[in-house]
Amino acid sequence: MTSDIEWRVSAEQVDYAPAIAEMEARAAAVTAGAARELIWLLEHPPVYTAGTSADAAELLDARFPVHRTGRGGRYTYHGPGQRIGYVVLDLRNRRRDVRNYVHALEGWVIAALDHVGIEAFRAPGRIGIWTLDQGREAKIGAIGVRIRQWVTLHGFAINLSPNLNHFTGIVPCGIADFPVTSAAELKKSVSPEALDSALSATFSPFLDALNP
Repeated sequence: MTSDIEWRVSAEQVDYAPAIAEMEARAAAVTAGAARELIWLLEHPPVYTAGTSADAAELLDARFPVHRTGRGGRYTYHGPGQRIGYVVLDLRNRRRDVRNYVHALEGWVIAALDHVGIEAFRAPGRIGIWTLDQGREAKIGAIGVRIRQWVTLHGFAINLSPNLNHFTGIVPCGIADFPVTSAAELKKSVSPEALDSALSATFSPFLDALNP
């Protein structure tokens, strides 16, 4: 039930390494039955993160700190103007299906973006959340997860108004042929609070999709 899940919103930026350590500790506690599940919405200072499939050749300009992390995927940028969602859920009493979880997580982000007036979609063969920017497909959100003992870690990043030039230091998620965009680039003014509200409003269908 959603009432059993803690929703946490950090008003100030949270450094990447301490946030990951806290998320990892929470996941371990959830696994041990010692803590509630968690949805944590926050923002990081500028950082590049390398997932488990990261290719060193795709780090083009290490102008910000680079952190290796346990999530799947390749290089990603996090920074101001981007909404991060860390999702720590126990799948042991839900569907133990990694693909279903990732699909449901994508669907949740797409539904939340629709709630704030942005039409987003999945692109077959390409990870992430996509939209149309001046008629061209562009990435507006990243998905990166890890599941340990059927407890989920990491989650999503949605571009509201980041400095898109900061993405040029990497090949985002290993996809060089398509641009990165944001709500601001699409001339949509979406505050973190508005997106948080949209995520809350669309959360129940996401949970329903995880049921057996």
